[in-house]
Amino acid sequence: MGGVALDDGSSGVKAPDGGWGWAVLFGCFIITGFSYAFPKAVSVFFKELIREFDVGYSDTAWISSILLAMLYGTGPLCSILVNRFGCRPVMLVGGVFASLGMVLASFATSIIHIYLCTGVITGLGMALNFQPSLIMLNRYFSEKRPLANGLAAAGSPVALCCLSPLGQVLQYKYGWRGGFLILGGILLNCCACGALMRPLVQPKKPETPGIENKPDEGNKKAKPKPKLLDFSVFRDPGFVIYTVAASIMVLGLFVPPVFVVSYAKELGNEDTKSALLLTILGFIDIFARPTCGIIAGLQWVRPRCVYLFSFALMFNGITDLVGSLSTDYTSLVVFCIFFGISYGMVGALQFEVLMAVVGTERFSSAIGLVLLVEAIAVLVGPPSAGRLLDSTKKYKFVFLLAGTEVVMSALVLAICNLLFIKKKPEAPETTIENGETVEAKNPSSTSPIEEPHKANGNSEKLKDSGDLKDENVIQDLKEEEIFLKDKDEQNKNIPCCPEAVL
Repeated sequence: MGGVALDDGSSGVKAPDGGWGWAVLFGCFIITGFSYAFPKAVSVFFKELIREFDVGYSDTAWISSILLAMLYGTGPLCSILVNRFGCRPVMLVGGVFASLGMVLASFATSIIHIYLCTGVITGLGMALNFQPSLIMLNRYFSEKRPLANGLAAAGSPVALCCLSPLGQVLQYKYGWRGGFLILGGILLNCCACGALMRPLVQPKKPETPGIENKPDEGNKKAKPKPKLLDFSVFRDPGFVIYTVAASIMVLGLFVPPVFVVSYAKELGNEDTKSALLLTILGFIDIFARPTCGIIAGLQWVRPRCVYLFSFALMFNGITDLVGSLSTDYTSLVVFCIFFGISYGMVGALQFEVLMAVVGTERFSSAIGLVLLVEAIAVLVGPPSAGRLLDSTKKYKFVFLLAGTEVVMSALVLAICNLLFIKKKPEAPETTIENGETVEAKNPSSTSPIEEPHKANGNSEKLKDSGDLKDENVIQDLKEEEIFLKDKDEQNKNIPCCPEAVL
């Protein structure tokens, strides 16, 4: 966790950092937008569902909860499928599932059918698209990976700004059933995004005339079979620290956007004016994520991206703590501006840091295990804040709780990284002094053939430095070389006869 693990990917091909990678980035942008914005966009239809099935608001709220639970909780399943079949086939199947769930939900006759179709089937389809898209993004980008993560993460606020108004228009013109059917058709675009995830292929070696390029059978036999789910990531202390910190973070990270509109209404503001706060937050978030990605990609910042992530969490938590003191609409607007900046920073860095910790080889397993642990926190966080609100009747304590949890995650990440993660020692050949490597300066590493030639030019330097031992060794080698030459000349003067040879 103290450094960035940059490798060439599971296929042994170096990340191109461009080219077709930009198409992969576009697909990841769309998938990220659908995955995070769709559970919030569905809430537009809740009033119609309450009227249709005669249920309460808490019953319809389970739809979004199940969607998020499937998105996070099926992480290990996605990792196994990706390691077994690859990213593109898994995403194509996931796109079909996401669309099929919404189409079936349009024919639902009870709220339970909505749970199963929209929550489980569509949620599973979202998960089968979200995780593989991040894996492919990690394989296609290395040097530009922080920027790519920031741009892909910007898909969430952009999609939210588009899907929520679209859902309202569809509900007004076609009702909730027609709206679900059209949204199911829109989700088929996940299949198109999955088709963009072209796997990296190692370039063919150029054929030389007269020489047949035979496949290296030894390397094929030596290549180990990849694990479907690599639990060895838990041996990495950096991964364990990240998982614990991320779990604490999720407890409070998503709470303020859920309650800020209700907080504004309690202060006596109109519904439209209160809903504008989320628009402000999302607009700031759109620009904060790519900007943070650019900053994280700087040469000095990238090796320390873990601490930048910790700063973003601290910034977000302090914003929640200060926002709990808001007493009017203006203060809530200021809160949403700063929360949008910090929230965008966290969104741009959370998966970039995980990629930096575990590397490309183990990222497919690591992200699945992290999302599984976060799924528990996602289900516990907002409901616990709601119970606190029911008992205290004050939004102030909800924001204080959320801010405390996020600040705690920042402290865990930064302090544990300083105490338990050691920097990797530099390789000897990379240690350079005065333009020469240490190994080149070491006399013991010099070959005996070169030492006599160096003795003539370096004898004065050795005397000045007081290294008499090395000088004697070199002088002895020089005398031995002269002696051997004299002996060879004497042997040339001896007449060659059978007796002498005998």
